[in-house]
Amino acid sequence: MQDMLVNCNSCQKKFVVPDSVITEKGRLLQCGSCGNKWTQYPISQEEQITIKKPINTSNTEKIIKKSSSTKKTSKSRKRQVDLYSEEYLKKKHGLVIQDAISVESSNSKQKLKTGIGFYGNVIILIIFLISIFGVLDLNKYFVINKFPFLETYINYIYDSLEIIKISIYSLII
Repeated sequence: MQDMLVNCNSCQKKFVVPDSVITEKGRLLQCGSCGNKWTQYPISQEEQITIKKPINTSNTEKIIKKSSSTKKTSKSRKRQVDLYSEEYLKKKHGLVIQDAISVESSNSKQKLKTGIGFYGNVIILIIFLISIFGVLDLNKYFVINKFPFLETYINYIYDSLEIIKISIYSLII
């Protein structure tokens, strides 16, 4: 069973993949380091021969001697792929980044939604009702003199308001 050396197209990380895994139609591979996906096709015999050239043994002995005598230090490898680049986001997640100028122009077309909201409307309604009842209280006797049949209704409204005020006051205290 032979293994094939595969390089990531994006970050150039090398992977060892068994030949039996990659068929003639190719196989979709994904880099474990940067997440890049690509289709890998089998390497032809000519390419394999150039890869499998024998290495000079005297050089390998020097490398082995140096590596055994020196102390190994692990360095943290920096990521070579920019995770926020347009190409990477499009390839990995299918996202298309628009220019800032086009985003601003599309936002300027939208009307800014300005409003006071639900609680603002409730506060305005309460202020309106308090002002109406205040004006009615100031002019209560004038209205009763002009329209005597409204006296029972006006007294009923103020009695109800007094009951509501007492209940709210008792809830607070």
